[in-house]
Amino acid sequence: MRFNNQFEISKNRISTFPVARTFLSGVFGWMFLALSITAATSWLFASSPAFIGSMYNATGGMTLLGWIIMLAPLGFVIWMSIGYYKYSASTLALLFIIYSILMGMSLSFIFLAYTGASIAKTFLITAGMFGTMAVVGYTTKTDLTKFGSILFMGLIGIIIASVVNMFMRSGTLDYIISFLGVLIFTGLTAWDVQKLKRIGSGAVEGAENTRKMTIMGALTLYLDFINLFLFLLRFFGNRR
Repeated sequence: MRFNNQFEISKNRISTFPVARTFLSGVFGWMFLALSITAATSWLFASSPAFIGSMYNATGGMTLLGWIIMLAPLGFVIWMSIGYYKYSASTLALLFIIYSILMGMSLSFIFLAYTGASIAKTFLITAGMFGTMAVVGYTTKTDLTKFGSILFMGLIGIIIASVVNMFMRSGTLDYIISFLGVLIFTGLTAWDVQKLKRIGSGAVEGAENTRKMTIMGALTLYLDFINLFLFLLRFFGNRR
């Protein structure tokens, strides 16, 4: 009887692995799609003098349209989070695609500030670091929950510091924020992947809620990648 119980427990654990892998495959699939859309949109709009002229005025400051485009992605993240239980998976997927387009529009400025070669180099470095930490998060036996709380507090800290530095304009503080940002989002990548693996192991394949969790999981990893990329760009990007 004891052997049978242990066999059933082991069988149940093994049976969750394919579901978790399928769930994570969907998460990474949506994430890569969103990143591709963002990259293409960013390059396309950066190549449009009319669009750049509508975002920035003659003195280099942002226009009203520029501020709307810069802040719109934040609004979409809040919108998707609040509407998780209300909207269908298809609606969340559509919002995620629109969000990735808006993010590409808001990031088009990097092609004006940095050389294309340095952007490509930074993207490859980001992909390598992100991939490594994703594997760590998926394979490690260590519970990263306690580290997640610390990393989240660190994230709040660098957000506050970034707002303060908008007025101080301190190069030293900006360097410290960038360094901490790289560390925080590197750690958050592993933590989020482990968290999503656990969610996936308990998900019901094909269910509506599983599809919704797939979209929101992709959004989480997408944000980890984008933020890690932007912080690394401050170190590896060559300004024009």
